[in-house]
Amino acid sequence: MNIHEYQAKGLLAKFGVAVPRGGVAFTPDDAENLARDIAGPPWVVKSQIHAGGRGAGRFKDDPDGPGGVRLCQSLDDVKEHARRMLGHVLVTKQTGPGGKEVKRLYIEEGCDIARELYLGMLVDRASSRITIIASTEGGMEIEEVAAKTPEKILKVTIDPAIGLMPFHARKIAFGLGLEGKAVGTGVKFLLAMYKAFTQLDASIVEINPLVVTGGGEVIALDAKMNFDDNALFRHKDIAELRDEDEEDPMELEASRHDLNYIKLDGTIGCMVNGAGLAMATMDIIKLYGGEPANFLDVGGGATKERVTEAFKIILSDPNVEGILVNIFGGIMRCDIIAEGVVAAAKEVHLQVPLVVRLEGTNVDLGKKILAESGLAILSADDLADAAEKVVNAVKEAA
Repeated sequence: MNIHEYQAKGLLAKFGVAVPRGGVAFTPDDAENLARDIAGPPWVVKSQIHAGGRGAGRFKDDPDGPGGVRLCQSLDDVKEHARRMLGHVLVTKQTGPGGKEVKRLYIEEGCDIARELYLGMLVDRASSRITIIASTEGGMEIEEVAAKTPEKILKVTIDPAIGLMPFHARKIAFGLGLEGKAVGTGVKFLLAMYKAFTQLDASIVEINPLVVTGGGEVIALDAKMNFDDNALFRHKDIAELRDEDEEDPMELEASRHDLNYIKLDGTIGCMVNGAGLAMATMDIIKLYGGEPANFLDVGGGATKERVTEAFKIILSDPNVEGILVNIFGGIMRCDIIAEGVVAAAKEVHLQVPLVVRLEGTNVDLGKKILAESGLAILSADDLADAAEKVVNAVKEAA
């Protein structure tokens, strides 16, 4: 689960991570009132969307104007920029060409920036441990730094038996070239950040840029946090920070029915049980010349109702020109899948080719239900046959 910058800073601050003073605004008047209460000038007005590159982004209705992060020298400027940003669509590298509407702003005090650094904390799959990534190249995308100047990236892997120790933090501080007072404030910052990461079950915390002020303070000028969805039952307060306006409507609807769905850019909708089988299904669709329109795992214990909802979600994508249902019935019974497919196809008046491959528990009953449905369903014997049939059917329909 993703959250906004102002929410991430609020959480981090509770654990002692140093952040500039600021607040969230939903109207131009809110922005002006917040700025009046915050030390300034200058003030910074920041668009709050779930995407990076906001400062370099551009608004659709003002492509030649300033981006989604603006420095203001007066209260009137704060209010005017808030008016020009709220309700407008911001396009960044991460939003795609459609962009995202800005519905809230973060009004923040200015900062005396002496240096910009990068600091990230994540779970490294290779080591299965929390790993700290730091770089002197703050303000840049870490992927770009890794590609062009990998020697400028410092990595420290944390043993879960002992956690982040002060000597780890000092190693990172010295690796970033911190000196004098900044070493102590940097160590304190890192220890607080690690505590927040572990206690909140975060999957990533990224501070870019991490700034060193002229006075030697180390402060999070920006903050990004993601959380492990499987741990949110322990953090009801964090779950309440979810901004559904920032999520894909189809993915949001899928989550309400406990479906694992990710929208893709292809034309062949997929409904599969099991993540591994779903990945294999998408791969073989590409092998036969098609492009998957989604990843959708209905899970091992799906009901007829859940299958029906999954089918409807796939068909709600206007790019879908054909559907492949690939089910291996272990825990999942093939007849349940067949009943859900038939019910959904009739409810939405299916107009695109449908290929179904069933194998496993109650497979004969499932095939019988499909055959007697009166629907134009193409049956497949195996995965390769299913992929070939759905790709060819889409091409013929076009």
